[in-house]
Amino acid sequence: MTWNRSEEELRKLLDDANTWHPNIKLDYKIGYSLPFLDVQLTNNNGILLTSVYHKPAAEPCITPFTSDHPRHAFANTIKNFLERAVRYSSTFEAFNYERRNIKLMLLYNDYPSTFIENELQKYFSEYISKSLFLPLINDEQKYFLM
Repeated sequence: MTWNRSEEELRKLLDDANTWHPNIKLDYKIGYSLPFLDVQLTNNNGILLTSVYHKPAAEPCITPFTSDHPRHAFANTIKNFLERAVRYSSTFEAFNYERRNIKLMLLYNDYPSTFIENELQKYFSEYISKSLFLPLINDEQKYFLM
């Protein structure tokens, strides 16, 4: 909700609204950034920025690579994390930050670095050059193209 009056009036209104019904309580947060579902929404001087939201209590644990799951499950895990990063990141910087988080989480859960790199290449192959010496996505142009 947006509010053009003072913050004090808003707090009073929301505190008053919490007394209207004994079973319904509003939880509010006043600021420039707010998590909504899996997205972190940020107001940067009138520009809405989005990125992936990570709950503070969540641990970076996923299905370990050493488990007995079928191999396609591990590839799908990486693909799903990348899909979420691409869809929720409104800037190249936010995407790169999330890509680093994904790699670290996968390494933490015993995924081999060669497997990670192969899956990243496979996912981004339709958006970038096939050259082996080219990094995955190294500028904003490729990110926006994707």
